Amino acid sequence: MRGSCGSIMDNIAEGFDRGSKNEFTNSLTIAKGETGELKSQLYRSLDNKYITEEIFRELYSLADELTRMLTGFINYLNKSKIKGQKFKNRTKDE
Repeated sequence: MRGSCGSIMDNIAEGFDRGSKNEFTNSLTIAKGETGELKSQLYRSLDNKYITEEIFRELYSLADELTRMLTGFINYLNKSKIKGQKFKNRTKDE
């Protein structure tokens, strides 16, 4: 679970630093997939009795909220005309 959580954060940071809306959006979708992986790991942790039902519900709820936030941000970026810092000063001829 630590790996999935770290990957979520790392993918968001990496995509942002690439300076391109498309690359950022792609990294956000990868982070969203990592969130799905985290949810699966939470279920396994509950099934194996590593965590209580209460802890599971709390953590799953937070992971679910993160999924919704990432989805909303991805949708916003897909509709945005912003290209990103990488393409800020480029013209169509380049």
